[in-house]
Amino acid sequence: MAEQYTGMAIGVFELDSECACFVALDAAAKAADVKIQAVERNRLSAGACVKMRGTVSNVNAAMEAALRTAEPLSKIVSHTIIAAPSEETETAIRMTINK
Repeated sequence: MAEQYTGMAIGVFELDSECACFVALDAAAKAADVKIQAVERNRLSAGACVKMRGTVSNVNAAMEAALRTAEPLSKIVSHTIIAAPSEETETAIRMTINK
């Protein structure tokens, strides 16, 4: 499964509302050709983190749509895009999924 993301950029955003994460990831998926890799609930609060994969341009477009959609609904805790994740980063990302 992890191999399907090899060579893809990753976009990660975290909101303080899990519900808002689903609204934002829906907007992201509709805005650009990205794959949603994971949605991880924050164990310490009601928030969640979304990881999406695709080309750099598609992840950028999806991130813009997600953040624009999330802004009136939730606090944006953090967000970033990694254009070319290293193998060590890929390993760390895989370790956090389903934890």
